[in-house]
Amino acid sequence: MERIDLFCDTVPRQWATVTDTGPLRIFTRTTPGFPFYARPIPGAGPVTAEDVARVRAAQRGLGVPETFEWVFATAPSMDAAVRAAGLSVQVCPIMVLDGMPRPMPFPDGFRARLLGPADGDLAAAAHAHLIVASTAFGAPIPAAPTAQTVAALAADLAAGRIARLLVTGPDGVVAAGSIQRSGDVAELVGIATAATHRGLGIGAAVTARLAEVARKAGVDLVFLSAGDASATRVYERVGFRQVGRCGIAEP
Repeated sequence: MERIDLFCDTVPRQWATVTDTGPLRIFTRTTPGFPFYARPIPGAGPVTAEDVARVRAAQRGLGVPETFEWVFATAPSMDAAVRAAGLSVQVCPIMVLDGMPRPMPFPDGFRARLLGPADGDLAAAAHAHLIVASTAFGAPIPAAPTAQTVAALAADLAAGRIARLLVTGPDGVVAAGSIQRSGDVAELVGIATAATHRGLGIGAAVTARLAEVARKAGVDLVFLSAGDASATRVYERVGFRQVGRCGIAEP
């Protein structure tokens, strides 16, 4: 849990600035993408409702969402603090992979592709990746990436800081998923399947492929957070097991 907590404190720094307010830390994204949460500073001590209120005011000033995340094992005071501050809380299992993932083939007619930094269609592929993920999670459809955004993505892909998987079928792009890495720890994020193609085993296949990519790249600890019981069962089929809980709080 401490390794995962430190990872969550380290990874956003590649794409965000840091503002510390008491025992809490705000990450303000400097590149296009989903906003980061505020979270407890590792080892900073207990968090109170007053700390949360102060950070929410700072987030409003910075123009970022008033959202928070934490690992229960390393920040036991956060749950009560955010609830006392009037925020809603979602609790998600943290799951880790032991060994290699179980083989999960894609259904016939579907093909998975890892985006590469030298791909001639990287801009279009990156946009398709964002669209399927945003649609699956109920977020607004993003605009096409700029040349600067595509260049930054290519640099991240080349450095191994991230990996992105795109799945296409007879009807076009139907699923996506990503890896974000820091040192020997990697998190699988944004695993999404279009509503029209759920129940076919595509999500499990995406998870297994990404986990395999991380392992073959030398990652020692592969983890993810499950959004609900259905997703948890999918990840368990791949070989992940629950080791803890994380919280997400928002107005």
